[in-house]
Amino acid sequence: MCRTVLILCGAVLTGGVVVPMHAQEPTAGAPVACGVAKYTQFDFWIGDWEVRGPNGVLQGTNSISKIEGGCVLQELWTSAAGGTGRSLNIYDFTRDVWHQTWVSGSTLLVLEGGFVDGEMVLQGTTVGQGGAITHNRITWTPVSDTVVTQVWDTSPDGDTWTTIFNGRYTRTGR
Repeated sequence: MCRTVLILCGAVLTGGVVVPMHAQEPTAGAPVACGVAKYTQFDFWIGDWEVRGPNGVLQGTNSISKIEGGCVLQELWTSAAGGTGRSLNIYDFTRDVWHQTWVSGSTLLVLEGGFVDGEMVLQGTTVGQGGAITHNRITWTPVSDTVVTQVWDTSPDGDTWTTIFNGRYTRTGR
């Protein structure tokens, strides 16, 4: 059987699928030094953490580390019940916004926002079964070098908010 192969600017199109031929290098003028102030705004979250609810009950553990040359924060969450999730967090200099992509099983949550008044506040919407839209707002607040709080609020309309998660992170390492 014969297959058409087309080379497109560093990628191969074969059988309707684009396959990269090699990793692309950053374009000229793109920032490569991610240690500047905006890229470090979320660094207070880096570390290994034990997370407890307001009642002191263990909710899970979280490990946050820098990857991709210090440009991306990677989150690895394990709940006390054994569930897992992970996120990638990056400052998008082209739009002056922080971005988080969170996944847990088949759940996807995309949030954007920024560092405001000493807190990282990210927001996004999800669409549930039947098309219901839920607004999500997550706020991380550095309390000290060893404590961070995370509050996740949801809203059906973007005006009335309900807290669905209130976690106190206590540093266990790094």
